[in-house]
Amino acid sequence: MGSRSRARWAAAGLGFTGLLCAVLGAVMIVVVPTLIKQQVLKNVRIDPNSLSFNMWKEIPVPFYLSVYFFDVVNPDAVLLGQKPQVRERGPYVYREFRHKSNITFNDNDTVSFLEYRSFQFQPDKSHGLESDYIVMPNILVLAAAMMMEDKPMSLKLIMTLAFSTLGERAFMNRTIGEIMWGYEDPLIHLINKYLPNMLPFKGKFGLFAELNNSDSGIFTVFTGVKDFSRIHLVDKWNGLSKVNFWHSDQCNMINGTSGQMWAPFMTPETSLEFYSPEACRSMKLIYKESGTFQGIPTYRFVAPSTLFANGSVYPPNEGFCPCLESGIQNVSTCRFNAPLFLSHPHFYNADPMLAEAVLGLHPNQEEHSLFLDIHPVTGIPMNCSVKLQLSLYIKAIKGIGQTGKIQPVVLPLVWFEESGAMEGKPLKTFYTQLVLMPNVLHYAQYVLLALGCILLLIPIIHQLRSQGPRDATSQPSVATQPDRLPSPYAPLLQDSLHGRPISPTKV
Repeated sequence: MGSRSRARWAAAGLGFTGLLCAVLGAVMIVVVPTLIKQQVLKNVRIDPNSLSFNMWKEIPVPFYLSVYFFDVVNPDAVLLGQKPQVRERGPYVYREFRHKSNITFNDNDTVSFLEYRSFQFQPDKSHGLESDYIVMPNILVLAAAMMMEDKPMSLKLIMTLAFSTLGERAFMNRTIGEIMWGYEDPLIHLINKYLPNMLPFKGKFGLFAELNNSDSGIFTVFTGVKDFSRIHLVDKWNGLSKVNFWHSDQCNMINGTSGQMWAPFMTPETSLEFYSPEACRSMKLIYKESGTFQGIPTYRFVAPSTLFANGSVYPPNEGFCPCLESGIQNVSTCRFNAPLFLSHPHFYNADPMLAEAVLGLHPNQEEHSLFLDIHPVTGIPMNCSVKLQLSLYIKAIKGIGQTGKIQPVVLPLVWFEESGAMEGKPLKTFYTQLVLMPNVLHYAQYVLLALGCILLLIPIIHQLRSQGPRDATSQPSVATQPDRLPSPYAPLLQDSLHGRPISPTKV
């Protein structure tokens, strides 16, 4: 009797525990998604108390700028009208450091800041030194010649004389360091003296001189503290809600974020939009596939084929024209009117005529396409590789002798890759706080619910077993019952059954 009572109490205890687990699991299924969402929102908004604030302020991801130059192999032949031939040199790799300053929180749920950048050459990661010499088009000479195309012949002759006096030629042989960070050129001083507002720089000229130890303008973005729907979106850049470089309102719009973080809770239908001061425009990337980075789920976003398409192929890009072949964007209006074009490296995803016009180009998706891997729950980049190419449109200009007989061609100057991947302590902190813990809570709710259901079955099974048929030994069977005592009438009955007459009984 005691053992049965203890069994009943144990079954009841397990059932009660199961009920608690099931209720707790059901409550977690309802509450945990909201808690996770609140936790993510709390940690991704631009707020000094958020987990990602220091990551946003002092970007811990090691960024690298890898630069590839196109060395012109046959400059003299190009001047005679032959097809240019180039040889890719590099990469020349630089460690990129970024930090924000002048951080000011405004009353309208925005924050304004300046982001400074600096670069340090990494010889161990590079294929060459900054002292290497290469032959490249003289951007100043050829750009100035293009600007004089429709000017009177007298001005062209004066320019030809000035070029000759200063020793300027259509192609130059300079070091990587000079081309990157600037070199002294007497032509710059001459232009600034007589045309003071023509060039945006006063001293040295270099392709990346404006990027080193400088900022990318004042960004004002929404923090998401008061209005989550606008988190990280750019409100203004340098005080402007739109730029005036292009020929349509749509192309001049400043859309998306500043290119560092995006809104959380992405879906495959989400697009990745950001404003790039270097490209003077907003860009939009599209979802390609899901994957993982160091155990963290990611969405990969890539450039659509229409990113640099011309207006005839993709009408919304008409505002970026005048255009040449599709696949390159004219950025002359934001680059001191020099005939410069932006594209994917080696004219990947562009009109094949562009690559065919220059010997030595080999466009392919694996080496020349860009991508960003984003953690979809938080909108924070895990791994990225942005690749772009800068080219110069050159041709012979009648009246300017330095241009010779150059046939019209878009000649690549340089292509570069900005890459970075989260690693080390920031990666571990991110994984623990924003991936591991939400996953533990997510699975715990279902484990509790399943465990509760199993424990609830124990008292039910025990009760059913206790109410089952009694043991076979508890009731005697017919076979085990004792024979009845003999009856005085038994012989009479037996005789009757055998057909014999019944004799009267003697008293």
